[in-house]
Amino acid sequence: MTDFLKRFNIIALVLGAMLLGSIVTGTTVAAAYQSHMLAAQNQLGFALNQLNLALADKAGHRAQAIVLVKQARTQVQLGIQAGAK
Repeated sequence: MTDFLKRFNIIALVLGAMLLGSIVTGTTVAAAYQSHMLAAQNQLGFALNQLNLALADKAGHRAQAIVLVKQARTQVQLGIQAGAK
């Protein structure tokens, strides 16, 4: 598989996961009340996408950044769910 197709698949996977997560958790209902949390979630998705597109691992820092961004996305999602109750 070419680098372009790998990148395209990663982008499609990330965007699909974001859409599915938004549908499953009902974040669209909470959007009017949690616009900043949703903006943070979108920005973290963008950051994760950019990290996945970066080619070199940067002495392990890229991989660690991916882990931390995923953890941050989880925390934001949990915050959105808690705020929707």
